[in-house]
Amino acid sequence: MAASVWKRCVTAAVKVKCLSPSVSARRWLLSAAYKDTKVWEAREKDPQNLAVLASIMNRTYERNLPVSSLTVSRFVDNISSREEVDQAEYYLYRFRHSPNCWYLRDWTIHSWIRQCLKYGAREKALYTVKNKVQYGIFPDDFTFNLLIDSYIKDGDFKSACSVVEEVMLQEAFDLPSTQILSLYALGSYLAGRPQLTVSEERALGASLLICGMMQDNSVGLSAQLLGNALLGKVEMSKGIHAVFKGMPLFWGRGYLSRALAVMEKAASGDVKLSKDALDYTNSLLQELSSASDTDSSGEESAGEEAKEEDAVDEDDQAEQAKLPQYASRFKELSSQLESQGKVDSASFQALVAALAQQNLAAAEKLDLEQYEKRVQAWEAETRQLIQREKEMRERAEQEKQKRMVAKAAARQE
Repeated sequence: MAASVWKRCVTAAVKVKCLSPSVSARRWLLSAAYKDTKVWEAREKDPQNLAVLASIMNRTYERNLPVSSLTVSRFVDNISSREEVDQAEYYLYRFRHSPNCWYLRDWTIHSWIRQCLKYGAREKALYTVKNKVQYGIFPDDFTFNLLIDSYIKDGDFKSACSVVEEVMLQEAFDLPSTQILSLYALGSYLAGRPQLTVSEERALGASLLICGMMQDNSVGLSAQLLGNALLGKVEMSKGIHAVFKGMPLFWGRGYLSRALAVMEKAASGDVKLSKDALDYTNSLLQELSSASDTDSSGEESAGEEAKEEDAVDEDDQAEQAKLPQYASRFKELSSQLESQGKVDSASFQALVAALAQQNLAAAEKLDLEQYEKRVQAWEAETRQLIQREKEMRERAEQEKQKRMVAKAAARQE
């Protein structure tokens, strides 16, 4: 009997170990409690007729008057279909291009993302996040987590990385949960060895580097190595100015040198580097060495190519001349790490999965506690706005009555 139970357990363990990456990814998704809408749906309801709200906003804009953030919030909160998501997108755009565009509320942004996920319009959520300047959609870290998680669950790691890029651009890697989800998405996407454009290499490199700096472990150090290597490839092929386009990065040449510095740090410390991170860096160096005078960053359209291309100055050329030295130093450090046992045979993706297993539950608990407080604060602020709106309407009605009385008295005279 005991032997039979043991056999079944071993068989199950083997089956779990052999799962595909997409299935194993589902094991470390955000918990059901994290994605539960109970706290959000428990807010005080403010039912509205969207047709009436749309009419009010249209008339207000026609008179060149500003629409209130409370009106936009009500419209988004009362979405009940996929078609109404499209209507809400239009009014978010109009509000962003109105005089009071700075007052789009944080809870409206959160509600917008939730509504898009609820009604099968996730691509609309991603589009507005990517075009944040046009829509004013700057999600908080909790909201970012929900969007990243939805793509990871479906195995769409490229889109997940697009969301992570926006987290990086907003420098919003404050939550450990966001760091874990982002690193998993980045690692899973790179594991497929995709053909990357220059802009994609820059975005992935910056995301890996900045997020990796938040983790003081093998995952963080391996992410920094990959990030510096990708940015170094862009620097070597396109020049340093191509690296910093719209990126919150340190202005300084030598990203491949910084990648080697990460390896030196691992060699002198207690943290290991993942083998596939080293292999990926090695392949980038080989690619640069074999085609140093060509664009080896993937095919791009003529328009995008023209946008990406920058003049390579003398300092860039001096940096490119160091490539043989970097390649030689990489081999030396790789051998040193191997001899010291500082190379982890587990893949970068597996290391992030292990990190999620160890730390994600505790991180989720803290996130949920903060989220509940945030929702309460949003409710209090909403009540204040509603009360202020009521008082303004009452004052406007009183002033209207006074004007009517004054006109009547003037006619009598």
